[in-house]
Amino acid sequence: MSGIPTPHLSRRALLLASAAMAVTAPPAAEAQTSRPGGTPTPVPGGTMVMIVNPEPATLATYAVSAGNIPPITTQIYEGLLTYDWDLKPQPLLAKSWTVSPDGKTITFKLQEGVTFHNGAAFTSADVAYSFMEIAKKVNPNGPVILRELEAVETPDAMTAVFKLANPAPYLMMSLSSNNIPIICKSVFEDTVPMQNPSANRPIGTGPFKFAAWERGQFVRLDKNDKYWKPGLPLLNRIIARFIPDAATRSAALETGEAHYAAYSAVNAADIKRMQANPILGSTTRGYGTTAATSVLEFNMRRPHLAKKEVRQAICYAIDRQFIVDNILYGFGKPAVGPLSSVFSTSGWFTADVRRFDVPNRLEIANKLLDDAGYPRGANGVRFGLHLEINSFGEQWLRQGEYLKQALAQIGINLTLRSEDTATWLRRCYTDYDFDINEPFYSAGADPVIGVHRHYVSSAIRQGTTFVNNKDYRSPVVDKLMDDATRELDPKKRADLYHAAQKQMVEDSPGAWLAEVQYVTIFNKKLHDHTMGPLGTYEAFSRAWLER
Repeated sequence: MSGIPTPHLSRRALLLASAAMAVTAPPAAEAQTSRPGGTPTPVPGGTMVMIVNPEPATLATYAVSAGNIPPITTQIYEGLLTYDWDLKPQPLLAKSWTVSPDGKTITFKLQEGVTFHNGAAFTSADVAYSFMEIAKKVNPNGPVILRELEAVETPDAMTAVFKLANPAPYLMMSLSSNNIPIICKSVFEDTVPMQNPSANRPIGTGPFKFAAWERGQFVRLDKNDKYWKPGLPLLNRIIARFIPDAATRSAALETGEAHYAAYSAVNAADIKRMQANPILGSTTRGYGTTAATSVLEFNMRRPHLAKKEVRQAICYAIDRQFIVDNILYGFGKPAVGPLSSVFSTSGWFTADVRRFDVPNRLEIANKLLDDAGYPRGANGVRFGLHLEINSFGEQWLRQGEYLKQALAQIGINLTLRSEDTATWLRRCYTDYDFDINEPFYSAGADPVIGVHRHYVSSAIRQGTTFVNNKDYRSPVVDKLMDDATRELDPKKRADLYHAAQKQMVEDSPGAWLAEVQYVTIFNKKLHDHTMGPLGTYEAFSRAWLER
C-alpha cells in the first residue's frame, strides 16, 4: 500500500507517518475561538490516533463479540438506537418508535436520506435482513436477546415493524451498533456472513469509512463526506493503532503520539502515573453499559472439572481482594457471582449466595478435594490443569501468575498457556481444548444482553465466541433465566435473578473474580470523545482535536 511506513522506522515515526497519510493539515495559525464558559470552539479536521489492544482477529462485529472490535466498527456501523447518560433510548437510524399496549409490536420509523458507504440507500429491508438473517443466526447475542422476535415487517421503505412472540422490554436496551449493527442487505445477501469480503472491509452508514488495514500496525478510517448528520464528523480521520507492548502503549500517550486509549489498552499499573501527566486526562465515564467482570470458565467436559467439589475448591482458593489490590491496582472490587453489583439499583443483584471469601477458605478447599477423591501425592500435587491466558492485556498474565500460586496451595498444578487472540478464541470457543479459561465479559444494560449467553444451555454454540463454552447445563437456571426474560413485574424479576445467582454460584461453572473499573486515558487536546454511556463503543462523530 502506497505511503505505508517501513518497519525500520521508530515507533514515533511510525505513528506519526500513519496518522498523516493523505491528510491535509490545517494552517498552523488557524484561529480558535471559545464557547461560553471558556471551552474551545470545535475545529474540524485533524487525525485522532487511538490505541486498540490487542489487534482484532476480524472486524465482523455482527458475528464476533470480542471487546477489541467495537472501538473500530462502531465508527463504521450504526444501530437503530443510541442511549443517553440515563440509559434512555435515543434516535439513531430509527428516528422514532412506538410500542403496542401488549408489548408485542414495536414500530420504528427510519431516518430518510441515509446511504451506506457504497452508495446504496438505507431502507427497512436492511433492518429486516440485519435482524432476521444476520443477528438471529450468527450474532453471539442474537439467539438470546432476539429470542422473542418472530418477524420484521416492512410496510414501506422507512418503516420496520418488529413482531414479538412475547413482550421483551430489554430489547430496547440492545439496539446500539455495538450489539446489533445495521448492515447492507445487498452486500450480504446470498453469501456466508463470515466469508463476505466486507467482513474485514466493513460497509456501514456511520461517520467514518473503512480505508485500510495494515495487519500488525493499524486500521485507518476516513471521514464519511456524505454522512447523514449535517456537519459531522469533525475529524478527518481515525487511526486505530495496535501496539503489543504495554510500556510502548503508555509512552505513545505520554508523549502525545496517541490521543486515546480505553478498556485495558492501558496497563492498570500505569494508570495513576499517567493521571499525573499534565497533557493527559482520564475518565471512568463511558462504561455505563459495560458492567465488566473478570471471570474464570471451567470446561465441565474435563473429568476433574465435571465434579462440583473441584470447581468449588478452586473458587475457595482464590483471594479476590488480592487480585483487586495487586493486579487491578484498586480499579475494581471483588466479585461474588455472575451479576455485577452495578445491578443493585435495579434490584437484580444479590450478595446472598455461597461466599468463597471466608476466613477458612483454604481448609474448605482442601477438604472438598479430599472428599472428591483427589488426595495429594508425595510431591503435594493432586493433579494438574491448564489456564488459557486472556490476550487482552498484560494484567491477565499477572492474574494468571497469581492463580498458579493460589491453586498450588490446594495441590493443583496450574500450567499457563498464552497465545495470540485468534488462537486463544479458537481453542476455547471452537475446539473446546481447554481446562480453565480467563476471559472477562460485559453484562450490558440488562442481564439478558450480556449475562444469559454465558450460562443458559441454549447458548452452547460451538464456534461462537464469548458464549456458554463451559458445557454448563442446568434446567433450574435455564427456567429461572427464561422466566426473568419475560417477567414484567420488577419485584418478581428480581426474585428470579436472585434465585438464579444462588444456583449458579452453588454449581460454580466458573469463578467470578473481580468487577473491573475501566479507565479511559486521553490527550487533553482531544475533546467530546465520551458523549454517552457507550463510551468508545459509540462513534466519535463529535470528537475534535484542539490545535
